[in-house]
Amino acid sequence: MATTAPSSTGSESWSQSARLPAIPADATRSEMRVTAPGWREFDCPGQIAQWDALAQRASEPNPYFESWFLLPALRALDPQGAVQLLCFSVDGELAGLMPFQRSRSYYSYPFPHAASWVHPNCFLGAPLVARGCETAFWRAVLDWADRNARSALFLHLTELPLAGELYDALEEVIAEQNRPSGIVMRQQRPVLASPLASEPYFETAYSSKRRRELRRQFNRLADSGVVEFVWHWDDAGIAPWCEDFLRLEASGWKGEAGSALGCTDATRALFCQALEGAAGRGKLVRVALTLDRRPIAMLANFVDAPGSFGFKTAFDESFGAYSPGVLLEREYLKVLDRSDIAWCDSCAAPDHPVMSEMWTARRAIGRISVGIGGPVRRTAFRAILAQELGRQDPGPETSADTGQKKDAPA
Repeated sequence: MATTAPSSTGSESWSQSARLPAIPADATRSEMRVTAPGWREFDCPGQIAQWDALAQRASEPNPYFESWFLLPALRALDPQGAVQLLCFSVDGELAGLMPFQRSRSYYSYPFPHAASWVHPNCFLGAPLVARGCETAFWRAVLDWADRNARSALFLHLTELPLAGELYDALEEVIAEQNRPSGIVMRQQRPVLASPLASEPYFETAYSSKRRRELRRQFNRLADSGVVEFVWHWDDAGIAPWCEDFLRLEASGWKGEAGSALGCTDATRALFCQALEGAAGRGKLVRVALTLDRRPIAMLANFVDAPGSFGFKTAFDESFGAYSPGVLLEREYLKVLDRSDIAWCDSCAAPDHPVMSEMWTARRAIGRISVGIGGPVRRTAFRAILAQELGRQDPGPETSADTGQKKDAPA
């Protein structure tokens, strides 16, 4: 077995996005505006440069809202420009950005609302906000939403981390303004975070029986040919790598179901352009498990130090007896041996069959609805929120009225 494992070599590409200094706390001239029409005014070099600088100042890293991912997503999925960008500036510098759109329905209910924009291939909805500007950002967002509510009954924030400076600031602003709000969905995502190196972590995360089984599967696979784990930290060979991934994914059940990335021109373009953009900025890690140089399992994750974010994996189902996807994720544990990455968000569902077992830490992610507008609109929203929360067990972390701060999320 051969491997090109992560090491100190190439660490510059992981950490080149080191955070810029925070915008000064005494900066007071702020402005909230929305791009109109649509988002296209930010699809130009000057705006992208400001956007990239904001990403390096953000208190909550989110690769899915950075320019190199969000612009390909908008080009592919919103060519008509229905999505707009809320842009918050402080003393002339871009200090906050969140894509949003208006909708006439809320899931299957006829409740018009405004919402932060995500799509099926976007796994985190935290807005990009410069460190130190979190409270000012949320005040500006909610003030803008009050003044521009139109037919919207509330603001819906999707896939938001339920801990950290950004969330704490949102809770603070909601409480000080006595707004009705509630966490209407909460889940615990698998996270890789440990002070242990990769091998000691593996021994603690898996039982001895499970470890023996993985070794047996690897050895059986190695009996069939030369097995390698190939890591890429840069953009070398990115175009053929993307094509290999798309073919591999389409060869399995996703291809049969029509949900593979390569099944539509839009998602194919989004995948290839996003990976190329991430690699060009040193924010992409790719790993492939190959058999006689043929990829049988592949993964592409994003890097935004001090974190890493899961994106896409694929494996050849004809090798299912050897669990190639699990073997690849076991190899990926080697990111624990790097000093510049403190945690990895799987961006996977809580019950993911591989990640929920192998990545033992958890991160709370949720959807939050917030009342906007005047008293009549907020009264209507309270009724909607009470009905929604009444269909679930609220638990200690869910509030129908944020006058009281609930238990802090994990």
